[in-house]
Amino acid sequence: MGQQEKVATSLAGAVSEEISASLAPVDAELERRYPGDPGTRQPVHTVYVPGDAFAAGTLRSWGDQALALLDEHAPDAASFAAVLGLSDELAEPVHSRVRAKLEREPVEDLRVDFEDGYGPRPDAEEDETAARAARLIAEAYANGTAAPYMGIRMKCMEAAVRDRGIRTLDVFLTGLVQAGGLPEGLVLTLPKVTYPEQVGAFVRLLEAFEKAHGLDAGRLGFEIQIETSQAILAADGTATVARMIQAAEGRATGLHYGTFDYSACLGVSAAHQASDHPAADHAKAVMQVAAAGTGVRLSDGSTNVLPVGPTAQVHDAWRLHYGLTRRALARAYYQGWDMHPGHLPTRYAAVFAFYREGFEQAAARLARYANRAGGDVMDEPATAKALSGYLLRGLDCGALDLPEVARLTGLTRTDLESFASPRRGDLTASAQ
Repeated sequence: MGQQEKVATSLAGAVSEEISASLAPVDAELERRYPGDPGTRQPVHTVYVPGDAFAAGTLRSWGDQALALLDEHAPDAASFAAVLGLSDELAEPVHSRVRAKLEREPVEDLRVDFEDGYGPRPDAEEDETAARAARLIAEAYANGTAAPYMGIRMKCMEAAVRDRGIRTLDVFLTGLVQAGGLPEGLVLTLPKVTYPEQVGAFVRLLEAFEKAHGLDAGRLGFEIQIETSQAILAADGTATVARMIQAAEGRATGLHYGTFDYSACLGVSAAHQASDHPAADHAKAVMQVAAAGTGVRLSDGSTNVLPVGPTAQVHDAWRLHYGLTRRALARAYYQGWDMHPGHLPTRYAAVFAFYREGFEQAAARLARYANRAGGDVMDEPATAKALSGYLLRGLDCGALDLPEVARLTGLTRTDLESFASPRRGDLTASAQ
């Protein structure tokens, strides 16, 4: 083994203790502000359905309409692959998984919309619609037909619609409580947020509801929708979205980019309002940096080009949506909005292709890392975290199956989760 080295130090133990004491507030701040990803499933999309259009059969209807579009415009794996430019190796597994997904779980996250998609209505009508939404969602969770995540988008906290938005939220949440309690998959979306104070006011609103019903403090979380320029850059030059996350006091679960409101706010002409516009890229990059490490997740926006009409037109819309979804995934925006049942085939095709085409390489790299086997890439703990996160997201959405992941990695899901969510100190120390 060679000669044993003599170890000598120069600093007294008190020095380390003093430094640790001085950094204790920083340690606590890091834990509070940057807890890391929650480790729960993130849906690949959010489907918005106007409040008056939402019904008990909405989820199944979307799946059936999507399957009918596939049958009409791309009835087999080869034709679907030709439209999207999928390789021969991916054609059959992607097509079969898309069909299975549409039959089993066509929607991963649904938001009953009481904002732009619903518009101004008489108070009595909106009250009744909100109560009906609560009843239908409660019934869906009770009978096993719910999407993994469901909730509402209320009207915003601006003066003109604030009271209406608060009342709709109250009617909806009260209906859920009276129907048996708040479901685990409940999600609330607060749109058109411009100032952190609006987020803080929403927090107070949720606190009041929790106290009124004896719920655990912090039970209600919400998404913040980024739809205005002021949400990205404040008048004083600071990143407003970062301040919004802090104003949420740990309740913020997501930042959702609003493609068309944000584009219009910046004066982008209608023909160029899209999620790949440079203005959109800038906004989402700021959102991404602000949310990093906080446990708040990002969602891209939507396309308003619908796959309807003759086959050539449907194919063009599918290619556009597929390309935008793949572009978003490469930029680590793992969720987006879908506006029409016809978007579901290409949403899932893009997601499944993204995870399946990189699956074997990611699995091999993670297996080498786990076994300290080396290879042609020197991966670090941060990369192992990314690799395991990639595989877990693929498993959650149905792109991958646990037996095939276990076969190539030699790891269980618990192992993957431990790599995906290491303690901060472990990650930092291992990277030295």
